[in-house]
Amino acid sequence: MVLMLMSLATSLNLAAGPWVIVNDGVMGGRSTSSAEASGDGLRFRGHLSLENNGGFASTRRTVDTVSPDTVAVRMEVRGDGRRYQLRLRQDQRFDGIAWRSDFVTSEDWTEIELPVSGFEPVFRGRPVPDAGQVRPEAITQLGYMLADGQPGPFTLDVRRLGFVDGKD
Repeated sequence: MVLMLMSLATSLNLAAGPWVIVNDGVMGGRSTSSAEASGDGLRFRGHLSLENNGGFASTRRTVDTVSPDTVAVRMEVRGDGRRYQLRLRQDQRFDGIAWRSDFVTSEDWTEIELPVSGFEPVFRGRPVPDAGQVRPEAITQLGYMLADGQPGPFTLDVRRLGFVDGKD
């Protein structure tokens, strides 16, 4: 994998800052995962388990200031054909509302652009419609989650990730 710069308002260095793992073990589940970041990008992989009412694996990290003019998140990913979520948070709390947008991977590198207006506010997987739309300038965390209800191994590779500015 090679980290390539995009024409974005903000391009994230995927190797910077720690990627924190938050799996269903916080609620008794048995899913496992790891997030390996390097200059080449990010590899998020593991095993999704439905045992003990489990069923999710995730990783997240903090982000620096995001422009209020951000209109989308653009990334280049490849994976195993599963449906993942990109999640945005507007605070540093461990738990709370997250705004999610789903995307499906393929074995080939694919560029995906997720409009900020399409992110849905959720709390522990349940919609929170009165939370409103995500405010780009309030984003403090970003992460990936797998919660597709299909047990087994998974791998998601990310080699580019950034915020698209509407002023460009």
